[in-house]
Order: sequence, then structure tokens, then C-alpha cells
Amino acid sequence: MLLSGLKQLRFQLRTLEPTLTPGNWLWSVCSRSSSSGLPFQEGEGKASSFSDARWKDTAETVIIGGGCVGVSLAYHLAKAGMKDVVLLEASELTAGSTWHAAGLTTYFHPGINLKKIHYYSIKLYEKLEEETGQVLAGLYNPGDGHIDPYSLTMALAAGARKYGALLKFPARVTNLKPRSDGTWEVETQQGSVRANRIVNATGFWAREVGKMIGLEHPVIPVHHQYIVTATIPEVKALKKELPVIRDLEGSFYLRQERDGILFGPYENQEKMKIQDSWVTNGVPPGFGKELFESDLDRIMEYVENAMDMVPVLRKADIINIVSGPITYTPDILPMVGPHQGVRNYWVAIGFGYGIIHAGGIGKYLSDWILGGEPPFDLIEVDPNRYGKWTTTQYTEVKARESYGFNNNVGYPKEERFAGRPTKRISGIYNILNSKCSMGFHAGWEQPHWFYKPGHEPGYKPSFRRTNWFQPVGLEYQQVMQKVGVIDLSPFGKFKVRGKDSLKLLDRLIANVIPKVGFTNISHMLTPRGRVYAELTVSQQSPGEFLLVTGSGSELHDLRWIEEEIAKGEYNVEIENITDKLGVLGVAGPSARKVLQKLTSADLSNDAFKFLQSKPLTISNIPVTAIRISYTGELGWELYHRQEDSATLYGAIMEAGQEEGIDNFGTYAMNALRMEKAFRAWGSEMNCDTNPLEAGLDHFIKLNKPADFIGKQALRLMKEKGLKRRLVYLTLETDHVDPEGNESIWHDGKVVGNTTSGSYSYSIQKSLAFAYVPMELSKVGQRLEVELLGKNYPATIIQEPLVLTEPTRTRLQKKPGKS
Repeated sequence: MLLSGLKQLRFQLRTLEPTLTPGNWLWSVCSRSSSSGLPFQEGEGKASSFSDARWKDTAETVIIGGGCVGVSLAYHLAKAGMKDVVLLEASELTAGSTWHAAGLTTYFHPGINLKKIHYYSIKLYEKLEEETGQVLAGLYNPGDGHIDPYSLTMALAAGARKYGALLKFPARVTNLKPRSDGTWEVETQQGSVRANRIVNATGFWAREVGKMIGLEHPVIPVHHQYIVTATIPEVKALKKELPVIRDLEGSFYLRQERDGILFGPYENQEKMKIQDSWVTNGVPPGFGKELFESDLDRIMEYVENAMDMVPVLRKADIINIVSGPITYTPDILPMVGPHQGVRNYWVAIGFGYGIIHAGGIGKYLSDWILGGEPPFDLIEVDPNRYGKWTTTQYTEVKARESYGFNNNVGYPKEERFAGRPTKRISGIYNILNSKCSMGFHAGWEQPHWFYKPGHEPGYKPSFRRTNWFQPVGLEYQQVMQKVGVIDLSPFGKFKVRGKDSLKLLDRLIANVIPKVGFTNISHMLTPRGRVYAELTVSQQSPGEFLLVTGSGSELHDLRWIEEEIAKGEYNVEIENITDKLGVLGVAGPSARKVLQKLTSADLSNDAFKFLQSKPLTISNIPVTAIRISYTGELGWELYHRQEDSATLYGAIMEAGQEEGIDNFGTYAMNALRMEKAFRAWGSEMNCDTNPLEAGLDHFIKLNKPADFIGKQALRLMKEKGLKRRLVYLTLETDHVDPEGNESIWHDGKVVGNTTSGSYSYSIQKSLAFAYVPMELSKVGQRLEVELLGKNYPATIIQEPLVLTEPTRTRLQKKPGKS
């Protein structure tokens, strides 16, 4: 059968027989499979796949799922010394998505730390044969390659057993019971295991396992197809293996498979197929090493693209067509780590690219489990980036969009619009929606920038300054010269109260506890002294606190706090009030004048100082007002009931007409915070950075009596001295601005990276934060920043570029200061 005749011919595949299951035609595999779904040749596949005969009643860690990810975690935990590791698999190792994976392994990933996962996986796969005595058909090319997933998993399994892990199958988990002490009772048909923690690594069964404990994991089964040819003479004649080809425009990958070729597409979102019946009714019982019926009509345009790229495909015989289920999350990235709201429940699910991720994720999770904190920051795969707003309908439309966009070019400040809005809209969303370009933040819609007369509206992605550039400049001027209003409702907000609330917070944060009626900026650190989170902490009444964090770290931070409460047995109640409270920010030199019209409370500088927090009534609406602003200008954040947002917003806008009040969005706020040299969590600080190198010394109180988490680690860092430091740069650019993660060059070598950037509308140059070695961190140091393949001159300057309003006010009161 020739590829050129695919449109006319129907295929009878040599190794597969049809099996009918309820509502679906599936193909049942008659023999074990290599990376291409081909039957093994005589003498291949000698990897041991036996199940351990023994049983354990207790375990330190129970891993549910015997695909490449779960087996990799068992291998890494056991090798690192964990004595009681048990892996439970419902049918046999590699059942699910692993066995039929195409097995591609590549160094590349746009995520700065996910590159580390890829790199570790490739290096591990190179060494596995030496360590375990097998990796059948494992192939490596410089910078790229592929590997047989079945043999990879069996090699990891052999290694896991070698180091003492118990791999049990078939052992289907039938129930999960959380115990009051945080341990789990894991029930199977063979018996029960008491586990200190459980890890859900069950691939497309992840939703079923999650439902056992009341969680709705946002993963969707997608049909992914690829084609394998028979021997192609031109391929057989090659002296070296073909490199792996990825054609982003044609939306397919292609590699050599023995003496033939394997290639597969990523269809657009209109053509790709989701297994809807599994979403509705669950995975059919007993499903394991089966495939879906192939649908060549769906992928014909991609087949044609592949034939144009590699013409020998036009006369190649088909030996196999694989259409198997893989799982996608809404944003295409997996969910990895401990899950908020359930103690000692971890996940490693949603892998659309499980083979390349398996080695690195196994090591990453093992290090985290054993060390008590992640070895490096992978916030983009945090399972807690999703919440109750992530409905099944949302997950399905976003997974469809993400699969279809798999090979699309990604832009700075990229927005994807499927599934929006969710139920997470603020009380003024309907008022603002038609006036601005909305951004998506943890399910929320939040204005990025507002349309102005004479400027082009809408979302226009570009690698350079685009249609938002001038309107954002006008918003910047609005806040610097007049007064602006911004919707900050997506902030994560927690109420903490109880007998031990002060004791808990003193342990959690590196700053002192603010007095009643005051607010401060505080950081939660990891035991190694890394910055886990940044919060504003307000003590509203004795022992009662309002904690506020960024939208993207809401459940990330809540999980950390809940874990400490449980670990320390604190008598504390914590409530997530994120969806209950709306927040409006009012900032600019006229902010006080506008708000004073709406309240009888004294808002003067002496009566309402910077970082004070007070309950007020504004236009007859009760609010908690905090004098703080991420713009660095005079401003307040007004916390109120979500249902009061529209009325409060209307009253403020009406009161500010004489002062020329207007809206501003997060793009302008970013430009304003950059000029004030305010750090941003997730950019300048995260689990890869410590607060000393990030320049957060002012917020870290090493002399406070409480032994806060990370305190001892910071003292050691201070003694040893820093190796790098965050610096503040201006750049000479041409219609392009830094965004973060760009390379810093000096004397022809890469010496660091930017963390975030913006255009400064005050000096009309680009600004950036960057980490560089200490010897290159002095003010005046000349460096280069790589943007779009070109190195632009940059200079380290004294921070901040613009003084904050409280600092300006304080200096003006001192004689001789301006």
C-alpha cells in the first residue's frame, strides 16, 4: 500500500485485529510493541516484566500507575534510598499511553526549567543500559533522538527492583481512604497498603483516581495518530540515521524507524478528536494495550505535507497506523507535585510527552519528596494552577485548542481565547470587557490595556512593540500625573484566624508580624532559603489576618500554608476568600482627593499612613482599605464584597471626573513597577532564587526571635557570600523590549539571564532585571542582552529609576532635599 494512495485505500493492518467495546471501535494489540507499535522481532523484548510475588502492608510511598512516569519515580525514590516504595499497576507495565508512544526525546523546551527535565531524561537514558543491562532500541542523536518506550520502562523497572522497590501488577486500586494522621489506606483486590503518601501517575485514568477522593483532575484523552512505513531502500542505504524532523508549518514530526520512517501530525483544533465518551463515562474497564480505529481522512493534509518534505514517502508501503490515547491538560503541560486540599496526595499526570519527561520528572519528584521542597522551580506544571473554576467543558475546549496550537509559534504576552470567560469574572467585567484587551489569570479575566480613540483595538500579537504600546504609555501618564483605577480582583486572598495565628505566621514568614491596622510585604521561604512566595500580610484585628498573593500562586501558596498548619498542629483556621472579595486599586497623585469625596474618614498622610490598613465606608460600601500600590504612586487597594464592585467602581469614576480619572491595566502597572524596581514573584524571585541575591534584604529579619523556615539556610548563605546578584539594566533597543529569560552576554559569553522587562515611558528606553555574577554586578557595568537574535548594549544602573511616592514625600519633608 503506497502513501500516495491513502485517500482511495482502506487498510487491513497486519498486526491488529478489531475488537468492539461499548461505543467505540478499538484495536487490540496481539503482541508486545516497540516504539512504533510494531511487534518485536525474535529475540527482542527480553526485559523482565514479572510482577513481584511479595506484598507489603505499609509503604512510605505508593505510586499508582505503571507507565514510564510512575516507574521512573519508583526507580528514583528507591535509588535515592527510600526503603518502602510500592508501585501498583492495574494491568501491566506500559499499559495506557506509554507502549504506543512515538518515543521522541529532545533537549528543546521553551520553559527555562523544563529544559532541565529534558536534559536529565536524555542523560539518564544514555546510562540506563550500563546500570540495568538493557535498553532495547534506545537511540540517541546529538541534541535529539528517540527511544523505545517499552524497553525504557522495563529498564527503569529493573532498576527500581534492583534498589528495593515493589512493583505489583495486576493490582487495580479500588479505593483510597485518607486517615486523620495524613496517611492513606490504599485498597486493591489483592489487599490494602498503608502509605505515608500516594502519587497518582495513572495517565488517562487520572480522573478516575482523582474522583475517588473528590477531585476533578482537568485531563482529557486525545486521539493521536502516527504512521509507520515498511523498509524504504533510500533509508536503508543511509550510513547514518536520519535526524528527527519537526516541521512546525506542516505540523508534523518525522523520524527513522528501523529502515523505514515514522511520522505523525498534530491536527488543528477543528479536526483533532477527543474521546468524549471517556470524559462522560470514564475509561472502559479493562482498557490497557488497545488502540482506537485510525482515521486517515482526518490527517491527510499533514500526510501530504510530510510527502512534500520527504518525497520518498510517496512510494512507501504502510506497515502500521497507530491511533492511541494520550492525555492533555488545558494548557498542554503536565500536572506535577503535591495537590492542594488533600494531605500527602501527589500527582504526575497529564503528560502529552511522557517519554521525554519521564526521567527528569521522576528525579524532580523524588528530590522534592525526599528533600521537602522542589529542587528547582516548575510553577508552570504545578497542579494547583487549576481550581474549581476548571470545569470539564473548559478543560475539553482548552485541550482542543492546545493540541491544535502544538506547533504554532508562541508570542510574548500570548493570549489564547478558547473556554473564556470562566465563572471567574469580577463584578466589573461586563463594564470593562468592551473597552479593553483582557488577559487570563488563573481563570480570571483582567484588563491588560484599554482602547483609546485613534488606536487600533484588539489582540495583535508580535515579537516587537505592537498596538498596545502607545495606549499603555497613555495609561502610564494617567497614573503618574492624574489618577487611575485598576481591577485587582484576581489576587489570591486568605483569612487566617485562631489561637496560634501569630505563632504560625512567625514561622511561615521571614518578616516581622505587622501590628494591628498595618500591612507589610512578607516572604515565605523554603528550608533551603529559596523564595517560595511573596505576600502582603495585614493584621486586621488581634490575631486575625488578611493574606494576599498573586493570582497565579493562590493555591500554590495555600497548599504550603495548610501543610505547615498540619505539620505543626497549629490551632488556626484558614479560609480562601479569593472569589468572595473584589479588589479595586486607585493610584496616582489625585487618588486621595477622589476617594476623600466618598468617605468621612480622614485620608490625609498623617491620618492614613503608607502601609496602614483600615475598615472604611466608601460611598456607603464597606471596604478594607490598604494604603499600598504596586505602581509605587500614591494609592489604595480597596477590598470589598464582589457583589459591590460595580457600584463602588461607578461611584469612584463619577467622583473623579474633575480630576480626569480613567482606567489602567496590568501592562501599565508592569511599566510602573519596573521603574520603581519592584520585584515580581515568579520572575525576580521563586524557588530558584534566594532573597539575598534578589535584593530583598529589607524584608528579611534574621534577627527576629522566631525560627522562621529558611532562617538557618540564609545565615549560612550570608557567611559564604553570594555568587550572583539581581541587577537593574537600561537597554538601547529598536522597537523591541525584553520580556524575561533572555541571555545576558559579556566578552562573547553568556553570563546570566533577564527575569523581566518593560519599556520605560519616563526615559524612553527599555528596562530589565537580570541575574549576573557578582563580579559583573556593579553600577556602570556594560553588558549585552540578546533579543530576537541580536545583542543590544545594556548598562547596570542604580535602582530605582523613579522614586516611589512615599519616598518622594519623605524626602520633601527633609530640609535641603528635593
